[in-house]
Amino acid sequence: MTLKDAAELLETQEYPATADDIKTTHGDFELDLPNGTETLGDIIDRAGDDTFDDATAAQHALMGAVGGEAIGRRNYSDRDPTPMGVDGPTQVSF
Repeated sequence: MTLKDAAELLETQEYPATADDIKTTHGDFELDLPNGTETLGDIIDRAGDDTFDDATAAQHALMGAVGGEAIGRRNYSDRDPTPMGVDGPTQVSF
């Protein structure tokens, strides 16, 4: 399941819902991330014990709490150069 699939799955939840409600209903679903996998329940755990009023609030919590496994190379940007006086990441060329 992708992050997009998980966000769509949260639309099927009955709201308002607590993090525990979401974990009980959808917590076992496993997300396939670029650098591993993680369950929806583990991600919602990091969002805290909030009550979500609607699917949008739960989706924002999901996107904000997803771990580093969901991104590609850390600290990589092809847009901004490292500012002068700052030691940035080592340049990698493919």
